[in-house]
Amino acid sequence: MTDVKRAAGKTHQSDSLDIIVRIGLVAYGVVHLMVGWLALQVAFGEKSEQASSSGAMHALADQPFGAVLIWGVAIGMFLLVVWRALEAWQAFHTEDGSDRAKRMVSQLGKGVLYAVLAFSATKTALGDSSGGSGTDSLTSQVMQMTAGPFLVGAVGLAVLGYGGWYVYQGWTEKYLEKLDGQGTSGDTGKAFKALGKAGYIAKGGAIGLIGGLFVYAAATHDAQKSGGLDQALQEIAKQPFGQGLLTLVALGIGCYGLFAFARARHLSR
Repeated sequence: MTDVKRAAGKTHQSDSLDIIVRIGLVAYGVVHLMVGWLALQVAFGEKSEQASSSGAMHALADQPFGAVLIWGVAIGMFLLVVWRALEAWQAFHTEDGSDRAKRMVSQLGKGVLYAVLAFSATKTALGDSSGGSGTDSLTSQVMQMTAGPFLVGAVGLAVLGYGGWYVYQGWTEKYLEKLDGQGTSGDTGKAFKALGKAGYIAKGGAIGLIGGLFVYAAATHDAQKSGGLDQALQEIAKQPFGQGLLTLVALGIGCYGLFAFARARHLSR
């Protein structure tokens, strides 16, 4: 084993990395709790911020000690980016072939998602008051390209697949692999199991709906049909029994946030 491989393995198993991950997961949980709360406001027609990660950042900033909270989230998200980058580096040096490629793509993809949240939190902490995501305008620009509708549709299918993966993890309880033995045993384990199942299925459903909006936008050549999480939740609210369904989704997203706290406490990497 080379020195680089030894360093990669040592970093992967270090207590310091555990601390980094735990802090980041707590911040990630806070974001999901805020998104769930905002989604509840959408369900009951009392929305003050977009029910999205950006809206969650602004809602956090408006709380007592909001500056401290939002900087804490920003730091936590950056720490998760560091974690995923280290995991990708470790995979590059310790794995081979397709396993290396799959793990690197997975880790770097998750790192990009955390980086987006970190960037959003930092902008909010620095006083950026804009709340829009710009999804419609960006989709419009892509749609004007020669292969624009195809690209938008491909993005939509990828997002649909990502949402489906979350639902699959929730349905098969694969998420329990993220907890140590203590976190999956006894009454506490049963509670964490319920939180994870509700959280993963609800989050997957919301992500899948976002992907569906992009696919529909590509099929109709109408960029305004695309949208982020806020628009997806608004679509749920418009359906028959929409208020009840959106309330369940909101509570599920909140459960995902609580599961992130459980994962931080009973981390298994």
